[in-house]
Amino acid sequence: MRNAFNVIMRVVSSLIGVGMVAMGVVWMLQGLDLAFRVGFMVGDKHWTVYGAILALFGIAQVIWSNTRQERAPAQ
Repeated sequence: MRNAFNVIMRVVSSLIGVGMVAMGVVWMLQGLDLAFRVGFMVGDKHWTVYGAILALFGIAQVIWSNTRQERAPAQ
């Protein structure tokens, strides 16, 4: 049961990271005025920086969730 929980949590954590990367890319594209040209983010360079930061955190989330080691059960 514990192994199944770890697998499910890795998948969920990876999906959250992928979502963060996707959202960051959208923010960067809007900040650079390259796509989705509707909204308050369009053409604002601040959103390019915010999107890059979010995408980096998303990449780190995916890497962390797939490289962490399982701990031995506490006795």
